Amino acid sequence: MELNIGNDWDKLLSEETDKPYFRDICAFIENEYAHYTIYPPRSLIYAALKYVPFSEVKVVIVGQDPYINPGQANGLAFAVGEGVKLPPSLVNIYKELSADLGVDMSGAGGELIGWARQGVLLLNATLTVRAGQSDAHSTCGWQTFTDSIIKKLGSREKPMVFILWGAKAQKKRAYIAPHHCVIASAHPSPLSAYNGFFGSRPFSRANAFLEKNGMKPIDWTDVGAYDKPEYYSGKGRIERG
Repeated sequence: MELNIGNDWDKLLSEETDKPYFRDICAFIENEYAHYTIYPPRSLIYAALKYVPFSEVKVVIVGQDPYINPGQANGLAFAVGEGVKLPPSLVNIYKELSADLGVDMSGAGGELIGWARQGVLLLNATLTVRAGQSDAHSTCGWQTFTDSIIKKLGSREKPMVFILWGAKAQKKRAYIAPHHCVIASAHPSPLSAYNGFFGSRPFSRANAFLEKNGMKPIDWTDVGAYDKPEYYSGKGRIERG
């Protein structure tokens, strides 16, 4: 499984992908795709990075691992494939968005392509999963790889916003330099959303920081849709799986 993002991530991650642990990930994943149903489709494993080059990241939202049901995972954290029913966590994200910004998100799709196009990196800590088995790939090495991504972003001179939902995501705070904005709260899952996610206003807070630092705010109502028959960003192009 060769890494070929098609933008500045390739150079930034070249040293990481030469390490033995990454070769082990590749071998493991090849075997998994050969013998099981794995999500997302192979062509979308690095979709988050293909959509948002390192130099263009404005906001980072950290997820855990891809959804485990057919048609859901599209390579972007918390997002789902075209026409797929919104999962409970994304329903709650839209509820908070509506309350935070006073907008109507009813009927919005869940692809979140529009966010990615604007510089929102929707990065799962684990990039693949076996169908029906949450966390099935959480120990194969992906988290070492995605931690390296967070570290590179966290040390970037140009400021950005990190939105960390839940205890697992908040562990990434240690990798983030103080000149960035960190917005941390409970996870949007129905199991925890009422413990501090609702009312946390992450979207308006993120935009306030971006504007303060001379950057265009995110239009959070633009969740976007796929370009057809392919969707892509910059030099990176992603074949639909």
